[in-house]
Amino acid sequence: QVQLVESGGGSVQAGGSLRLSCTASRHTFSRTAIGWFRQAPGKEREFVAAISWTGAYTNYADSLKGRFSISRDAMNTVYLQMSSLKPEDAAVYYCAESSSWTSTVATEYGYWGQGTQVTVSS
Repeated sequence: QVQLVESGGGSVQAGGSLRLSCTASRHTFSRTAIGWFRQAPGKEREFVAAISWTGAYTNYADSLKGRFSISRDAMNTVYLQMSSLKPEDAAVYYCAESSSWTSTVATEYGYWGQGTQVTVSS
């Protein structure tokens, strides 16, 4: 069973920063894209960013491109650096696996992590 694990969530003041991490087995990340999604209460699950299996290509939601940055290391970890956080960014953040880094649709992602909560106070 593939187990993607998010970490790094927490509570921050508006304007603060957090870095989320997504880890999985080396085999899981091999030749797969990883995406980040978020879901706030009462809202649809929203695409945040994705990265290709090599890390050569990235894709961002237009509204987040300036504040959020996705990256991956040489092995097992994908990161989401979040800066200048706003109360509207509060959500559960999920990482997930897809065959294509260009995908922004949640249904095109297979394995999902358990999510990590981000809370932003004004």
